[in-house]
Amino acid sequence: MIKLLHVEDDADIREIAMMALELSGEFEILQCSSGSEAIAKARAFAPDVFLLDMMMPGMTGRETLDQMRQDPMLASIPAIFMTARAQHSEIEELLMNGAAKVISKPFDPMALPDQIKQAIQKTDTTK
Repeated sequence: MIKLLHVEDDADIREIAMMALELSGEFEILQCSSGSEAIAKARAFAPDVFLLDMMMPGMTGRETLDQMRQDPMLASIPAIFMTARAQHSEIEELLMNGAAKVISKPFDPMALPDQIKQAIQKTDTTK
């Protein structure tokens, strides 16, 4: 089982992602509705991968990841971002700053499990 920490402020998107990932039967999922909640729960959950919404109130996905990276236990966990503002420059910046993948919203729920697994495999081969 792949332990995935999903951070998304939109309840509908959380629900769609949860259903798609549960259907695959390959994920144990912890969902958080904010960056601060994710930071508080990440260490105890010990995820294999982060799935972070980019635009959230209070703290962006990028800021959330930056804070989690300060914890040595969380520093090397692959991060995948989901964003509705999938401009080429923003995607390139996220990838250059350590994102394993950037998924555009609206996303394909049926493709989501494979996209996550491919991103994790890609980071495993680069280590």
